[in-house]
Amino acid sequence: MRSLLVLVWVFSIGLGGGPSIRAETLPTVDFVLVDKSERSLWVYSQGKVVHRMTGLQFGDAPQGHKRFEGDERTPEGRYTIDYGNPQSRYFLSLRISYPNAVDRAFAKAQGRSPGGDIFIHGQPNGLPDDQRVAGDWTDGCIALSNAEIELLWQIVPDGTPIEIRP
Repeated sequence: MRSLLVLVWVFSIGLGGGPSIRAETLPTVDFVLVDKSERSLWVYSQGKVVHRMTGLQFGDAPQGHKRFEGDERTPEGRYTIDYGNPQSRYFLSLRISYPNAVDRAFAKAQGRSPGGDIFIHGQPNGLPDDQRVAGDWTDGCIALSNAEIELLWQIVPDGTPIEIRP
């Protein structure tokens, strides 16, 4: 379904380009690994790395696990890609299942909200496709180039496990 939405979207606005790796050359992904310290994302199929992306951008405070709403940290741990959002404020987005039960319990014990709505997404809508916002700028999400998120959108199905390492 998500691939059909991207295809309709691409044709409706007349874009012809895309990532240098074509989605049809890659198998469907069954695991995503993000290493915050390396600013890298690996996509796996049947236990093998099929693609790697570098230069990831994170929240304004990229070190440490997200604990509370507004701390601008990116979560660490095992989650799931819940769904793709084609109506994002950014060029496509894939929702990460943060917060989990442990995250909610920790925040509750501190009398705080754990926050939520953490996504892997592209750059802000309206920014030319070949440009990126400089530095770490999200509120805890993982930002990629528009071409990179378009590729992930096509090959990462809903329900895919993701691990985010420090």
